[in-house]
Amino acid sequence: MTFGVFVNSVRAARFAAVYALLRASADVADHWVQTDHQAATKGQHDHNEGQRSAAGRQACAAHVAAYTAAQAAALIAGSRLLGVRLRPGPVAAALALSAATHYVADRREPLRRLADATGKGNFVRLADHGMNGAYALDQAWHHAFETCAALIASA
Repeated sequence: MTFGVFVNSVRAARFAAVYALLRASADVADHWVQTDHQAATKGQHDHNEGQRSAAGRQACAAHVAAYTAAQAAALIAGSRLLGVRLRPGPVAAALALSAATHYVADRREPLRRLADATGKGNFVRLADHGMNGAYALDQAWHHAFETCAALIASA
């Protein structure tokens, strides 16, 4: 085995570990840590930027803070248990990307607008036949950015 192949194998293993830790902790944070109030309120908007919008922003921010803390804890504990060395700067950048994109998605309206703009307007509103289009697109968004975050953190 050449040195280059070994280095690439180590990078690939580091990425896989980081992605698994981010993905698992994201699921736990989204479905177990998030409060019912946060889930029901985080997407609230109104046209006058009044109390409903403020409550939505606050609930979303609280959810994202807990979500990011769960991901950070998973990365710290998991990387130590696995013996995976991660640098603080890339980990902080990865968590910032995950948090920012999670907030955007969980405010709901930005993803609805993106779905409308990309021809997915019917799918995002689908809530029949055992499907919830908004949830499916939300999860696809999260998975895509968690992959980017894993690439950053494992660099």
